[in-house]
Amino acid sequence: MFVLRDGEIDTGVSEPSVVTIGVFDGLHRGHQAVIAQVVALARQYDARSTVVTFDPSPAMVLAPLKAPLLLATLDQRLEGLEALGVDQVRVITFDDVLKLETARHFIERVLVGELRACCVVVGEDFHFGHNREGTVAMLVDVGAQLGFDVVPAPLYGDVERWSSTSVRSALENGDLADAERVLGHPFVLRGVVGHGDARGESLGYPTANLALAPHQALPREGVYAGATRLDGSWWPAAISVGTRPQFYEDGALLVEVYVPGFEGDLYDLDLEVTFLARLREQMTFQSVDELTAHIEDDVVKTLEIFEEYSSGDRKLLG
Repeated sequence: MFVLRDGEIDTGVSEPSVVTIGVFDGLHRGHQAVIAQVVALARQYDARSTVVTFDPSPAMVLAPLKAPLLLATLDQRLEGLEALGVDQVRVITFDDVLKLETARHFIERVLVGELRACCVVVGEDFHFGHNREGTVAMLVDVGAQLGFDVVPAPLYGDVERWSSTSVRSALENGDLADAERVLGHPFVLRGVVGHGDARGESLGYPTANLALAPHQALPREGVYAGATRLDGSWWPAAISVGTRPQFYEDGALLVEVYVPGFEGDLYDLDLEVTFLARLREQMTFQSVDELTAHIEDDVVKTLEIFEEYSSGDRKLLG
């Protein structure tokens, strides 16, 4: 898959494109359906399937205090798009200059000038450009003038529309099953393993502390059963999302991962953890011994749940 960034396109690509546009945060089932439509249409048009996405998310520039937390990093998005069969991705830096660009100019500059769009696929409620002036109807009108077709994609869903917002809401409530329903797979979190204060090691359960991307969405504070992939193999993972109230009154929010049975060095590794089930709330205990007894129980439950997933039909990762 080709990844085209700012400054890497001078005269446009050499082949026509079937294009869709969006942040595609989380690549949930609605996104997957749109991407499948783009890939299928690209074969019909003898063109490249192309996704235009933004980094940072436009909301981070337009309304940073209200911007939603992100479900995935840009690298996760790109890897997910490649797995879905996309030929190329145009990553556009969204900044204070781009936010003032008119919808018409964006169409001419990016869709036609850079990507040679022969067909554009967008959701029926899609808006873009300065003051959200661009609509599906506008795309249809301009496409007729500039020579590309427009295919409105329906709003996909089951009991409700699949959306990144609904995934965030499910995570905030600790409802992993609902998040999985919309995503099509369990929620996956990525972070670089950093050094902590070795508190877990002193308890007999050494943990990997994840340094997360800015503005990362997390499941509700608590203890979770999960999985991670190391050296090409799946391993169970007991995950804590919280402030370690047993030891700190106002501790920083941390994601700590214990991998039972693994004895290698995880420092500086880009680690992905898959959240499979919520085990309990964060708690304080009367003694360290009581805490370690609960951790042991968490690990036992994690191993059981991991075995259930490993021997079943549900996907560990999307």
